Amino acid sequence: MAEGLRERKKRQTRQYISDVATGLFIERGFDAVAVAEIAEAANVSVNTVYNYFPAKEDLFFDRSAGMIDRLARWVRGRPEGESAAVAVLRELREEVEAVSPRVGLLPGYAAFMKVIEEAPALRSRLWAIAQEVQANLEQALREETGAADGDELPHLMAGQIGWIHSTIVAVIGREMVKGREPREVSREVLALLDDMEDLLSERVLNYAVRGAA
Repeated sequence: MAEGLRERKKRQTRQYISDVATGLFIERGFDAVAVAEIAEAANVSVNTVYNYFPAKEDLFFDRSAGMIDRLARWVRGRPEGESAAVAVLRELREEVEAVSPRVGLLPGYAAFMKVIEEAPALRSRLWAIAQEVQANLEQALREETGAADGDELPHLMAGQIGWIHSTIVAVIGREMVKGREPREVSREVLALLDDMEDLLSERVLNYAVRGAA
């Protein structure tokens, strides 16, 4: 379904407010910038800001919805014959190889991370996002395998598969904060993904293989 004019304008307004806020946060720090200042800089009312972003942290993590369901979405979208872990490894390789900003491979990442490190509220929100990512992944594994409520295997497998993603994102973040070039980090992380796959047991690599439709 095509996006209507009203929806497009709302999306553009939301993105503009977020971009203005992020620029102010990077320049002055998260805690030093008030929502009223963001509204003034974006030429909108404070109420408009809150209509799009219920909490100040949402202005910084404006793409968190896509982050929260990422692993679950990858698992649910895997093709026939592919396991959950292999699907995540494949998707991560594609993003790293493409030098995607979705995994932190972008210039200026150090400034972005500095804002988070200096703001307890952002660190707490980042931790909460990570917990939601894991919970969504576990739920997807339960649905995909038909596991019973008391079965702990989906929880254990979600931990193993989530480890792949969280480790790669952490390594990229650590290297990008050093001011390194994204493509250089990408090459190193692709090799690391191969090493990580070698560390996974056959049981993890063959868990939740999608059967024929």
